Amino acid sequence: MRRRRLLPLLAAPALPLPGLTGRALAQGRTITLVVPYSAGGGTDIVARELLPMLIETTGQNVVIDNRGGAAGHVGAVSVTRAKPDGLTLLFAVSTNIVVNPHLQRNDRTDLSTALVPVAKVSSYQYLLVIDPRLPAKSLQELIAAGKRPNAGFTYSSAGVGSNNHLAGLLFSEAAGVPMEHISYRGTAPALQDVVAGRVTMNFSSPSPAIPLARDGRLRPIAVTGERRLASMPDTPTLAEAGLPGIVILGWHGIFAPAGTPEPELDRLGAAVDRAMRDPRFARSLQRDGLDLAPLPRATFAQDVKDEYAFWGRKARELDLKAE
Repeated sequence: MRRRRLLPLLAAPALPLPGLTGRALAQGRTITLVVPYSAGGGTDIVARELLPMLIETTGQNVVIDNRGGAAGHVGAVSVTRAKPDGLTLLFAVSTNIVVNPHLQRNDRTDLSTALVPVAKVSSYQYLLVIDPRLPAKSLQELIAAGKRPNAGFTYSSAGVGSNNHLAGLLFSEAAGVPMEHISYRGTAPALQDVVAGRVTMNFSSPSPAIPLARDGRLRPIAVTGERRLASMPDTPTLAEAGLPGIVILGWHGIFAPAGTPEPELDRLGAAVDRAMRDPRFARSLQRDGLDLAPLPRATFAQDVKDEYAFWGRKARELDLKAE
């Protein structure tokens, strides 16, 4: 496997926000935005931060529906079965679309064709956080501890084929540290077991990990991008910490069921573009350690196809299977 890789790659359901007039909400029927993970994880956080602006730019009420399971596959597949009228959308991470479908051997749903891109919303790197009870204070100390006999290191993820699972695989291989993978239904519960000391580490999207790191409930060790996070300036990159050659990135995007009319996709894409360019959302992303990632819809669609094909080959090579 090449060391340098971009992984093609989160509360209760949201209620209508106050301050919006009945006339604004009456312009269209309610849009259900499916987040395929439990509430409180990185994908859920970013979706909820976009929500107020999306309500304004679509002129419709938008509610979030958390449908976790199978590393996001349950929620993603549910959207493929919805009526293609623009009223049911998926707020996905990259692995939902381009990795996880290859691992579901008994499910013939091809998400690369059963869903169509509406807009790419953000891109981000990952934050390696560990149980603060561990004596390791740096990446090199962590690697040295993991190589000791019977170290018993573990890492948690949102499921086989999820972004943090694949990040853990790449790190384990590059660092030469054997680790057991422990799967959860989302990043939030996966992180909580690191906080509780039941799991050694997690490669988390920044949004849910940064507050826990600032509170001292997790210890940040490194970030997986090419530069440090502005919100975590004292946390080095993997390369700076002594493990060069690994860059791990992911993205968020909004998808609709195949068959949604092109004019509706254009309308929704334009609304998402206006929403994510709102300064309020930009400030939220900056605080969370994410970046805006606007792309023409056709370019985004081609990128998804290319990444889907790549991970089909890689899943067979690594013999990755859903648990």
